[in-house]
Formats: sequence, structure tokens, C-alpha cells
Amino acid sequence: MNFDYDIGLRDDGWKWQTNIQPVIPFSMNDDWNLITRTIMPVIYQEDIFPSTGSDFGLGDINMSLFFSPKEPTSAGLIWGIGPVLLFPTATKDLLGGEKWGAGPAVVVLKMEGPWTLGILANHIWSYAGDSDRQDINNSFMQPFVAYTWPSAWTFSLQSETTYNWETEKWSVPFNIAISKLVRWGRLPVSLQGGIGYWAKSPDYGPEGFRFRLQANFVLPK
Repeated sequence: MNFDYDIGLRDDGWKWQTNIQPVIPFSMNDDWNLITRTIMPVIYQEDIFPSTGSDFGLGDINMSLFFSPKEPTSAGLIWGIGPVLLFPTATKDLLGGEKWGAGPAVVVLKMEGPWTLGILANHIWSYAGDSDRQDINNSFMQPFVAYTWPSAWTFSLQSETTYNWETEKWSVPFNIAISKLVRWGRLPVSLQGGIGYWAKSPDYGPEGFRFRLQANFVLPK
């Protein structure tokens, strides 16, 4: 759940966005996995656009498919590459772009002792949809670093940087978070709270601080 405010040309809008984000690995053979990462945003927003009031519903679904070796490289790198797909599933016009999109996606990470660091990146071009809506031509980069203590507490720092090639505008938030791995019965759950700051955003984008709550449910085989 992400809360952002000071949105819109008059800076009086705000938004709650809850991302339902399953990540599921499938074994393809002895050497390769297919990992799916699907983001289904549920959005409530107020006064984002003048005289529009509030909107609530599902946003556009983003799905990445990573083909990843089962074993790390000799340097200890874990990586995956594949397509990213954008589906115009928004239940209201103002909650999505009304465009179909696709492009390449890649993730690279390394785990070294208590440290995890890496980057996830993709680029999406729109190829169909409502001709009256702006084309999508966006680059996304998510560098991250995390440190985990033996007590199962984790501190993380990351960004979710986007560059819009149509408007030539950057969106750059930096986020820090603390999480704790606990068990609900036999189910491992990582509970996280975080705060971020918008270092750069378009004139109509959010400003200042942002807040995040997160729960990761791990379903082992």
C-alpha cells in the first residue's frame, strides 16, 4: 500500500495504491525457471484531475516474464530476462492509460552474506489502444540494496525511477524501509513499513514524502 499526496496541477490530490503482486516460479527443465511477476494495482484517488472528485477501482495490469537459470553464475549473480506486458484493465478511464503495451525486462541481483543488491529494469512501448490517449514510451529502473540481520530484521533502500520519453519527464522517488520476517502458524510473512521522498516528479505528479506498508507471504513447496 502506497500513499502519495500533493498530486495534480493544483497540488491538492492524493492517492492510495495497493499493489497485489504475486511472484511465481515455474520449473521449465533442469536448468531454467520461468518466473512471473504480475502487478495488479487497486487505486483510490481524490482530486487528481480538476473537478473529477474521487475514483476507485483496478488500474492497468503489468506482467513480467523472466527466464532465469536455476544456478547463479560463477560470480554469484542471479539474473532473468524476458518480456514485460501492459494490459488496459483499468475499470475507470482516469485509473489507466487505455493502451496495450510491451517491451523487454531484466533483473540482476547478488546475495553476499547479509547483503542483497541488484536492479530490475524494463521499457514499455504502447502498440494499440485508445488513439485519443497519450502513447506510452516509458523506461523503468528499480535499483535496490538490503541488509538482513540474524534476527530476521531487514533494512532496504531502493528507487522506482521512471522516464517518460513522450513528455521527457523523470519520476524519481527514493524509499527506505524496515521489515521483519515472522510466522503466522507455518506461513512465513515479511511485514514492512517504509517512507520515501520524491526527488523529482512532473508538474502534475506527487511531491514531498510518501508512505508504504507491505506484507510478503511466502508459500514454500
